[in-house]
Amino acid sequence: MARADRLMQLTQALRRHRRPVTAAVLAEETGVSERTIYRDIISLQVSGVPVRGEAGIGYVLESGFDLPPLMFTPEECEALMLGLRFVRDRSDSGLQRVIDDTRAKIEAILPPALKESFNSASLFAPVYRQREVARIDEGALRLALREWRKIRIRYRDAKEEVTIRVLWPVGIGYFETTRGLSAWCEMRQGFRHFRTDRIEELSLLDEKIPRRRALLMRDWEEALEAERADCDADNRPISRLV
Repeated sequence: MARADRLMQLTQALRRHRRPVTAAVLAEETGVSERTIYRDIISLQVSGVPVRGEAGIGYVLESGFDLPPLMFTPEECEALMLGLRFVRDRSDSGLQRVIDDTRAKIEAILPPALKESFNSASLFAPVYRQREVARIDEGALRLALREWRKIRIRYRDAKEEVTIRVLWPVGIGYFETTRGLSAWCEMRQGFRHFRTDRIEELSLLDEKIPRRRALLMRDWEEALEAERADCDADNRPISRLV
């Protein structure tokens, strides 16, 4: 690998880590020796790249530093196409249009050789079963997540019981035939998971979610881990959706 490409790869590796990372980890990720990492770190610092740290402790790339636009590799083109296909085959019509627009934008910046790799990527994630159709505009759910707003839903569960709930949306999961909304439920005072095709009505509320996004996401992840541990102990499957 040319030295310039190696330095770019090292910079990219540093960008992936928010906390100090050791030369041993960087060497494993970039496929070179630790000695080479130490030399390349010095080269980056001399050239003005704001890398902080020292041997034995770790290195971190200061916030605010950005790389110039980079061209994709053939492998990255394949990964992008796989991701686009995966989401498109599992999403609603509104998000499908966004995926189509994104694909067109990526195609527009690719040179002919890479455009062929992008469009002819042989990586697929097909859906063979019938997808469940949502009764609501799932774009409104994504808007609630972007604007960090509460929502009110009318929900019919698997037992045909109907409830009205005020939720703090956390995320949307895209499964093979369904989409699932993860949220803090004010009625249950806990995290719950809802199939979007069982939401009969949806209203966006003006009220903002009263917790910071990072803190709520952390609590949600901890709740999932606790549920997983309980299910493993009882030898039973995890119930994701209600």
